[in-house]
Amino acid sequence: MDYHVLAYYCFTPLENPAREVLLHKNFLGSRDARGRIYISDEGINGQMSASEEAAGEYQEWLKSDPRFAGVQFKTHLWHEHCFPRMTVKLRPQLVALDQKVDMGKAGKRVSPEKWKAMLEARDAETVVIDVRNKYEWEVGHFEGAELPDLEKFRDFPTYARELKKGRDPKKTKVMMYCTGGIRCELYSALMKEEGFEDVCQLEGGVIGYGLKEGTKHWRGKLFVFDDRLSVPIADGAGEVISKCRYCAELSDLYFNCANMACNELFIACKACAAKMQGCCCSACEEAPSRRPFIAQDRPKPFRRKHLLGTSS
Repeated sequence: MDYHVLAYYCFTPLENPAREVLLHKNFLGSRDARGRIYISDEGINGQMSASEEAAGEYQEWLKSDPRFAGVQFKTHLWHEHCFPRMTVKLRPQLVALDQKVDMGKAGKRVSPEKWKAMLEARDAETVVIDVRNKYEWEVGHFEGAELPDLEKFRDFPTYARELKKGRDPKKTKVMMYCTGGIRCELYSALMKEEGFEDVCQLEGGVIGYGLKEGTKHWRGKLFVFDDRLSVPIADGAGEVISKCRYCAELSDLYFNCANMACNELFIACKACAAKMQGCCCSACEEAPSRRPFIAQDRPKPFRRKHLLGTSS
């Protein structure tokens, strides 16, 4: 059985987001669906895996609400659930930026087809920015993209200010992209607030690009925030460009550090992961709070103790 993996978001004012959380829990509670859905007064941001029937019912139900009628669902198929359980949470922000951004200033959305043409026609005044965190772009990114050394979403405003020191914001053409598009909605507006006048964002993010344009100008795989961790952006096995942090052998395997006090996400080959007992460094290997290492062909994200029984 194949499960439908959905990724979607919608910025729309919600007067009572707590009520929307309860409505979602009631609707999804009896259906074959697992995922992670965040709702705030800004709108909704969700990822889920569901049976074909449940996926269809949910999409129809959500889009029947005029506020969510414009939601664009990006869909892949996977052989098992990608999440341990269904989680619907009330959040103060859809993206953890810790500052208000004028969404009316968001950059121009360009289709995957136009994005591909823009990549092929770009000049020295054009900068393509991967606005994801380092552990995301390490496994895959667009050719020639700027790859900021960011560890978390909240680091982007500092990067935007630093970029102004080396580039004229009035002359620079900014092309930015992220996984599914939601971060660019905020980050593009922030870039304009910093003085960059010509800013555009990839509509639908890398997921949308892969579904419509394949792998042209893309290198590697795509990091995703679920059990799959890294996937090709189009049909096929996908190129491996990332390397084991220990021996530099090509690998796209992510591991959570076995030291529970660390839990860092890192890339390693199977041999080095086993040698290091699943730890990111020698110090963590000696830590008293180390989980036992279990060799797997495709490791899944570490589950906290209370989630272990719900893993697929």
